[in-house]
Amino acid sequence: MIEVIYQDEWLVAVNKPAGWLVHRSWLDSKETRFVMQTVRDQIGQHVFTVHRLDRPTSGVLLMGLSSEIGRLLAEQFAAHQIEKTYHAVVRGWLQGAGCLDYPLVEEHDKIADKFSQAEKPAQQAITDWRAMAQAEAAIAVGRYPTARYGLVELRPETGRKHQLRRHLAHLRHPIIGDSKHGDLRQNRAAAEHLAMNRLMLHASKLVLRHPVTGDLLTLEAALDPCWQQVLQRFSWQHFFPANHRVEFSVHNQDSESV
Repeated sequence: MIEVIYQDEWLVAVNKPAGWLVHRSWLDSKETRFVMQTVRDQIGQHVFTVHRLDRPTSGVLLMGLSSEIGRLLAEQFAAHQIEKTYHAVVRGWLQGAGCLDYPLVEEHDKIADKFSQAEKPAQQAITDWRAMAQAEAAIAVGRYPTARYGLVELRPETGRKHQLRRHLAHLRHPIIGDSKHGDLRQNRAAAEHLAMNRLMLHASKLVLRHPVTGDLLTLEAALDPCWQQVLQRFSWQHFFPANHRVEFSVHNQDSESV
């Protein structure tokens, strides 16, 4: 069972578990769990994807219940009209806040993109970030006697592949559990001593205009047990007081768009 955050006659939002593929892919022929098929079977009707979350990322995943609604929602994502909020646990003590405008060259998969054309120019990629808290654990990693971790809020303004993972690596504070862009020694230590055995990136919230009613819809996804354990260990629970929340705001022609 996948947790359904919100459902009406036009769309459904679920809390995607870490480690699940959104849909079937020939890239992993042995995988048997897929979000789309599981949600379809749970609610008894077809669903249409409108955006993606990487396999190791958890959190809010929005789907249309018809191809037309799927198209309308996908257009909102493409036009950057949907506000996305993520949370991550990173290596080291990232402090303050900022807006990182750092273009990214398209990242190819070895198998899926082996026939792709030559490398394209870097594309604009913008992420607003805010350091929320810091913690230290008595774990020796490399030449350091302790391990430092930071809780970070992220709001991507663009949607490039692996944007958040690559941007935090650029800031020299890679996300814990990121095997491609992160610190492998830190990843191993965090998994062994703190049970952070997944990519510590969670899609916490989406804010959008309902494609039919025009209402402002806020969708929030609860954190999984791995995250909850980290929050308790570092006394970060107060940053996430609600399990998950759905909010409506009646459409107002004079209100600011999302």
